[in-house]
Parts: sequence; structure tokens; C-alpha cells
Amino acid sequence: MPVVQCLSNTDEFLPGTRFADRYAVVVGGQSLDAMTSAERAIVNGPAWIGRLMMLRNLLVRPFGLKTGHGDLPPKQKRVGMFPVISEAPERVVLGLDDRHLDFRLLVEVRELGAGRQEVSATTLVRPHNRFGRIYLAVVTPFHRIIVPAMLARLTV
Repeated sequence: MPVVQCLSNTDEFLPGTRFADRYAVVVGGQSLDAMTSAERAIVNGPAWIGRLMMLRNLLVRPFGLKTGHGDLPPKQKRVGMFPVISEAPERVVLGLDDRHLDFRLLVEVRELGAGRQEVSATTLVRPHNRFGRIYLAVVTPFHRIIVPAMLARLTV
């Protein structure tokens, strides 16, 4: 799945963004909103992604990075391990701020007509320090495989 053009207003969602990409799929015969799309892509994603995230959490825990639900306020709404920052029918913004970097994931749904919708996932990252830049460089190749695989779940 090729990366598609990013939003031009990334600073609206994460001022100082240093990394941004956007993937999109076209789905038909469904009536999806952004939250449903995010839940189906993230919570019901391929099992190998869950295993990869467990490995990631194991590897970063010694560095004091956030690894999941225990790092968040108990009543905060989430999709998978990601806190919901804002929600509207056409866009849900998920994200997390940590010592090494902040990130946002925007899941957006756009009506195309004829019963088709475009569902996109835009990732925005703002590293805070050298460790954040190194972390981003290490995870980016995995990110480029994971996000399209998650979005592909919406087309089945």
C-alpha cells in the first residue's frame, strides 16, 4: 500500500511534527465512522502485530517508556493501548506523549460516493531528544508494514 499525501496542517494536531505519513484504503458496502474504523483496524488487527507490540513493550520497559494501559489514567477512553484525544464521526485522534517523543494517529473517513469511503491513517511524531530520534529510526520500517496491514483489515 503506497503512502499518500499527508495533511498540510500537521501542526494543528501536533505542533513541531518531524515525521508524518498517511496511508489510505477505499472500502465499499460499509458505513464506517472514524471510531469504528480505528477499533476494527487496531483492536482487531493481525495477531502478529499484537505479538510485535508485546516484544516492543518488553524491550522499551527498561528505558522507562510507556508500554500500555497501566501508564494511563484508568478512565481515559482508548482504542487498544492508545488514548483518545478527540473524536468526531469523520476523525478520531489518538495519541500519547512520552519522554522520548509524542505521537498522534489520526483515523479519518471520507465519503467518496457510490457507497465507497476512504479510510486513512495519518501518523505524526515529534521526537524530544536523541533517544526519540533513534527510536523513531528503529521503528519506522516496522511502522511502514504495520499501518497498511491494519488498514487492510477494513477491506475484508
